[in-house]
Amino acid sequence: MGHTFPSAEWTTAFQDAINANDAYRTAGAGWTQGAVALAVHPEPELGLSSQACMILDVHSGTCRNATFHASGTDLSDVPFVIVASYQRWKEVIDGSLDPIKGMMEGKLKLTQGNLPAIIRFVEASRELVRSAANVPTDFLEPRFQS
Repeated sequence: MGHTFPSAEWTTAFQDAINANDAYRTAGAGWTQGAVALAVHPEPELGLSSQACMILDVHSGTCRNATFHASGTDLSDVPFVIVASYQRWKEVIDGSLDPIKGMMEGKLKLTQGNLPAIIRFVEASRELVRSAANVPTDFLEPRFQS
């Protein structure tokens, strides 16, 4: 049994997976631009009545902290914010969507931050995805109304 995505438990397991990933430690060593928020659009049919997000305090190849917010939170102080639908995040986690390609194609939206800064860390982004893929994950299923 895995951790439900998104949740506080999944976010903690993601932080642990990031910090256990030696390739991320190397690829992300130069990242000093600040935290990154990964936000999921509200999708009531999945039980997500408001925007959920994970804020990753990544710095110099480590994740110093990871917090989960089940309902919309003020992200104005987070240097980088990436927003997408639940399905898009699922595709990122399962490896079928490269996050940089997804941003370039508009499937993931960088709503705060500098895209060229992220592009310089393509390999670090890929290693974050590999870390996410290592988290045992239970994805939400649509809730049917009767």
